[in-house]
Amino acid sequence: MSRLRIFSDDQPDAPLQVLEDHAAIAEALSDIGVHLEQWETKDSIGEGASPDDVLAAYQPEIDRLNAKHGFQSIDVVSITPDHPQREAMRAKFLDEHFHIEDEIRFFVGGSGLFSLHTGGKVYEVLCERGDLISVPDRMTHWFDMGPEPSFIAIRFFTVPDGWVGEFTGTDIAARFPRYEAGQAI
Repeated sequence: MSRLRIFSDDQPDAPLQVLEDHAAIAEALSDIGVHLEQWETKDSIGEGASPDDVLAAYQPEIDRLNAKHGFQSIDVVSITPDHPQREAMRAKFLDEHFHIEDEIRFFVGGSGLFSLHTGGKVYEVLCERGDLISVPDRMTHWFDMGPEPSFIAIRFFTVPDGWVGEFTGTDIAARFPRYEAGQAI
């Protein structure tokens, strides 16, 4: 189940609010300019599916988003707990950063933890299978896939270079809960 915990950015141990209803989560995120929606997932797509199979399964949804945003590239990332680069991949996204484009991700399977830093608060969004999240350009955030990552996600880019993060150099992400064994603690 998706979840949103909202913290004051100086109180990482005490959430101000916890939401688990998808509509309530989407409404709270909409207030800060983040879009969250749910897509129906395809049972035929799972671990080991090729990127082409994943993209083909969601082509109508991809086409709808592409018509709105004009993506330059779309790819699939699939990470399993035994991936040899999992530690380096996790570390790449753990520090606070932003992008010069919206960060749009659809979770085909598995889960990950987006933490959004804006307006003196941290919005910790547990994204799971079926969730599509769109983080607006220049919103500071970090992403944690956990020490044993397990997810398949479609990534959408409007810049041809794909993922490019601008790091803020702060230590805020290290002060907030990490995503461990499938749960934010």
